[in-house]
Amino acid sequence: MAAGTAQDLLKARYQQAAFTPDEVNATIETLFNHRSVRAYTDETLKPGTLELLVAAAQSASTSSNLQTWSVVVVQDAQSKDRLAQLAGNQEHVRRCPLFLVWVADLSRFKSLGVKHGVPHDGLTYMEAFLLASIDSALAAQNAAVAAESMGLGVVFIGGMRNHPEEVAKELGLPDYAFATFGMCIGYPDPLKPASVKPRLPQAAVLHKEKYDASALEPAAQSYNATMDDFYKAQGMKNSGPWDLHSLNRLRGPEALTGRDRLVEALKNLGFDLR
Repeated sequence: MAAGTAQDLLKARYQQAAFTPDEVNATIETLFNHRSVRAYTDETLKPGTLELLVAAAQSASTSSNLQTWSVVVVQDAQSKDRLAQLAGNQEHVRRCPLFLVWVADLSRFKSLGVKHGVPHDGLTYMEAFLLASIDSALAAQNAAVAAESMGLGVVFIGGMRNHPEEVAKELGLPDYAFATFGMCIGYPDPLKPASVKPRLPQAAVLHKEKYDASALEPAAQSYNATMDDFYKAQGMKNSGPWDLHSLNRLRGPEALTGRDRLVEALKNLGFDLR
């Protein structure tokens, strides 16, 4: 994976010299260097890699030490093929050496509550589901950073939420367990390099003391131009200004690729949320 100085990486992230950092270390450079990798070599992962990634994931923060997440490792070709189809026929899910599905998992406490005969009605509240979803995301991001620090490439797969019941069946998930997203992992194919994608100017996301909505319009206009330049440089199709393109993905239920029925799906998976 291509690397560079911190200033080079910052410029790639913002397409301009955003600021000059006083201190940068290898961890920060790994974070700056993140890109979504969808093409991999045939090289298998080194022994112990999976366990290292899970240890990194388990080192993430977790609310009240509840650790309400799990991860399912998928390497079987037929299973990856079925999951790829459920995720919108994403070829990189089929081809990656390692596919991880991160799970918001309240089933452990459901089982423990039944075993010990103690109340566990808190599992039925939105707070518990939100907590588990956040836990799974924090764990996954730790694993992603660890993987990238080892020279691996990753891409998150939100398509696991397109057909939640089918994904749960494929993975054998119990009630009170929900696949939040997947993650492809492998060694990046040098013949199909991925690029660092620019992000919004910090003015759009960084608010000091109080939220400042006035920064949005100039930041969005600037980012529209940044993304237009990025797509041209990459030789990629531009579907219009970033803000309008993004809003199109949120225009209504027809644009949500099946995720408009998540509330129904969660009920079918045992979550009786309130």
